[in-house]
Amino acid sequence: MHATDADRGDTQNLAIAAIVVTVLVLSLGDALIKTLSAELILWQIFVLRSCLALPVLLLVLRFRFPQVALMPKVPGWTLARSLMLVLMWIIYYAALPHMPLSIAAAAYYTLPLFITLFSALLAGERVSPSGWGAVALGFCGVVLILKPAASAFNLYALLPLGAAMLYALAMIVTRTKCRDEHPLVLAGALNASFIVAGVAATGSLSLLAVDSSLPPFLAGAWGALGRSEMMAIGLLAIGILVASIGTAFAYQNGRSSIIATFDFAYVGFAVVWGFAFFAEVPDLISVGGMAMIVAAGIISVTR
Repeated sequence: MHATDADRGDTQNLAIAAIVVTVLVLSLGDALIKTLSAELILWQIFVLRSCLALPVLLLVLRFRFPQVALMPKVPGWTLARSLMLVLMWIIYYAALPHMPLSIAAAAYYTLPLFITLFSALLAGERVSPSGWGAVALGFCGVVLILKPAASAFNLYALLPLGAAMLYALAMIVTRTKCRDEHPLVLAGALNASFIVAGVAATGSLSLLAVDSSLPPFLAGAWGALGRSEMMAIGLLAIGILVASIGTAFAYQNGRSSIIATFDFAYVGFAVVWGFAFFAEVPDLISVGGMAMIVAAGIISVTR
């Protein structure tokens, strides 16, 4: 009995370490994508990054885990999870060129509040008064950082909220429907979906007349690759490998409430990278909103 409890504790600790490393790498990768948004378009990043990452995943599965089938056990749910995450990253990345990284991160990390809402609305789970209080507190924080006054409001700031909804749904699917899938299989399916989405979007934009009002990051032509761009794509490929495997492993092997609490480290990392790379310094009102969102998220996931 004691050995079993110890094994569970070790697995929980590994899951926590996995999510902290994951959000560190993710936040750094997002800062890099924000930097690249002036030179490369999103679909080019999707295709090139995952074309480097996917063969690595397949080789590891083939030689390190030969007993694991490449075909998911639940292909429908695995595909649904992958599509939700691809769409999540599309709308989140679309916001990055137009707003500070720290503000986008804070708006995105309303995701535990959406987990609370979806648990009540979709799964019939009873939400305690403290849970609803956390939702209210979190959305007050959102109002503070998004500044909905006509002179200060940035419409792109709504995109991270949509990304948070999709991420929350994807993690619920990971925990409830894809728990028995190997993390590398989930990561492979996700990267294959990135490639398909990037190629499809590129082909559609080249065949259809595109509204010139669309941001170049979404509707521009593929950019030329110099040495710095190639190095950046290589780093992003390493990042998506770490992120796609780490997220799946963490939410499969750790309690969702505990993992989601450590998931909030992304906000702190985003503030650091925003200052280091873009000299972004949030104002006091935004800092207060971030603090409210983080506090609400922690209350929500630990209630």
